[in-house]
Amino acid sequence: MDHADKVDQDAVLWARTMLLGSGRLSLGQQVEAYRVLSVVSPLTYLPKLTEALLSYGYAPEVRDQPEVQLARHAEAAVTARRVDAGDPKRTELLVRALSAYRYELYAVGRRAEGFAICEEMAEAGRWGFAHGQVSSPMYGHGPLTAVLAEDGRHREAAELCGKLVQAARSEGSAKVSFWAMIEWAAELDAAGRHYAALEAFADIVDASRAEVDDEGSTPLAILIWQLVHQAGMLDAAGHRVEARGAREEALAFLSELDETGERKSWSNILSWWTTLYALSGRSAEPVPLPKAPAPPFGLPFHDWSPDIKQAYFNGLPALEEQVASLREAAKTDPCGHLPELVALHRRLTIRSALCREQRSHRILKPLRPLFNAGVALARRLADVAGVEQSREALGRALTDRSMFLVAAQQYGEAYDDYREVLDLLG
Repeated sequence: MDHADKVDQDAVLWARTMLLGSGRLSLGQQVEAYRVLSVVSPLTYLPKLTEALLSYGYAPEVRDQPEVQLARHAEAAVTARRVDAGDPKRTELLVRALSAYRYELYAVGRRAEGFAICEEMAEAGRWGFAHGQVSSPMYGHGPLTAVLAEDGRHREAAELCGKLVQAARSEGSAKVSFWAMIEWAAELDAAGRHYAALEAFADIVDASRAEVDDEGSTPLAILIWQLVHQAGMLDAAGHRVEARGAREEALAFLSELDETGERKSWSNILSWWTTLYALSGRSAEPVPLPKAPAPPFGLPFHDWSPDIKQAYFNGLPALEEQVASLREAAKTDPCGHLPELVALHRRLTIRSALCREQRSHRILKPLRPLFNAGVALARRLADVAGVEQSREALGRALTDRSMFLVAAQQYGEAYDDYREVLDLLG
C-alpha cells in the first residue's frame, strides 16, 4: 500500500509548499510540515522531524513549561525510534532524542520512567556499535551511571564506569577524560573498593602531572586540587606518609603559582574545583537510596538529574537556618555544639559554592565570608576540643579555604593557608 494513500494529499501539498517557500518557518510550522511528510517519505523526513521536535522542546517560549517540553521530547523519542535502521546517523539521533526525553522525565519527578529511558539509551548504544554506527559499545551509557549513583547503586555504577574507562582506553585515546576517571574513582570509593579508588585517582594525578610537566596542557590549579583530594583519600586509608608527600607536592606547585602564576592563560575551570570539593564532603551527606535519591558526587552538578539538582539547591535555606541556630547554641555551650556546627557549616559552604558556580564565575566576594567563618569556627573548636579532633577540623577548614583561594586566583593567601595545613597535619 502506498504511504500517500494514508494522508490527505492537500496536506502533503501544503507541507511541500511551506518547506519550499521563501519565508522562514517557525519551529511549530516545521514540525507540522515534517509530521505530514514523514508519513509519505519516512526515510527522508523522520530524521528531520526528530531534529525539529528536539529544537521545538527547547524553544524559549516553553522554557518554564515542563509538561510541554516533556510532550515534545517524548514525541521526538517516539519519532527517532521509527528512523530506518539503515540510516547511519540513527543511533546518534536516537540517543540524543532519548536523552532529552529522559531529562524532562526526571525534571517532573518521573524517575522510574526516566531510568527505563537511560537503559534504552545504553541498549541503543550497544546496538549502534554492533551495526557500525558508533565507535564504542558504551555509547549512550553515561546517564545510566549517574542515575545508578543517585539511587545508591554504587557497585553497579562503578562497574559501568569501569567499562566506560576500559572502552575509552581500547579505542586508543591519548588519555581518558578527567570526568570519566573521577566518576569511576568516586563510585569505587562509594562501593567500598577503597584501594581500587586510590589506584584510579592516582592515574588521574599521574596524567595531569605529565601534562603539566611535558605539555603544559593542564592548569597547575587543577593538579593542585587533585593532589589535595588525593591526600585526603590517602589519609582516610591510613597512608599518612603518602598523604604527606601529596600535600608537599601541592604546596610546591602553590609556591610556583604564588611566584609566577599559571604557565598559560586558562578559561573558567571552576567545575574541577567544585566537583572535587563536593566529593570531599560526600560522607557528611545523606546516603542515597532508590526511594531517597541524592546527588552523584564525583560528577559535575550540571550532569546531575534535574530533580536531584533542584532539591539540593532548594535545601540551602534550611541549612542556613540550622547553622544559625547551632551558632547561637554554641555561644552558651561550645563543647556540646561546636563540633556539629563546624561539620554543618562545611556542608553549607560546599552547597553554596556549587550554587554560586551555576550562577557566575565570580566567587571571591560572595564566598570568602563562608570560608573565613569555617576557619574561625575550627579555631574556636581547637580551644575547647581534644588535640586530634581540633587539628583535623582546622586542617580541613584551612585546606578548603586554600583551595577556594586558588579557584579565586588569590595564590599568596592560598599558599599561606596550605603552609599552615602542612604544619598541622605533618
